Amino acid sequence: MEHLGVATPGPTDIEELAAVAARTFPLACPPSAVPQNIVAFIDAHLSAERFAEYLADEDRVVLAAYQDGRIVGYCMLIRGVPDDADVRRAVTLRPALELSKMYVLPDSHGGEASNMLMRAVLNRAASTGAKSVWLGVNQQNRRAQRFYAKHGFTINGTKTFRLGSGVENDFVMVRVV
Repeated sequence: MEHLGVATPGPTDIEELAAVAARTFPLACPPSAVPQNIVAFIDAHLSAERFAEYLADEDRVVLAAYQDGRIVGYCMLIRGVPDDADVRRAVTLRPALELSKMYVLPDSHGGEASNMLMRAVLNRAASTGAKSVWLGVNQQNRRAQRFYAKHGFTINGTKTFRLGSGVENDFVMVRVV
């Protein structure tokens, strides 16, 4: 019987968290994304050093899905709404939390790990007093859009996402907490 749970990762999980992030991030990128831009993003934002910073940041919450002791997915919440005008127009119900990252390993797609992570996100949002949770999802990533819609998120606008030297187009999806 496998054991699946969600918890806040600790310092000893940072290397594994970064490895899972590096493996899963490219899966969410559209086919048109340039490989060098994907690598640049991973190096700049998903390294072990960056995860150490994220875990220490009071405005961020990192949660990991563990299956039999190994990390099979993770997500990150960030308090607030950035100064991006497109996001500010789309996310009007505040205070808000951004679901900045939510990825699971391919062999866990369609399983319970992503649902458990989402339940943990929504519980955490409610416990902080947030009125909404928002996220950006690539406009070509239909699988992720279906997952978020299944959990009550609706498309409220669009924004751009810098991926290395490229720019991708995202939907801004919002859910009332």
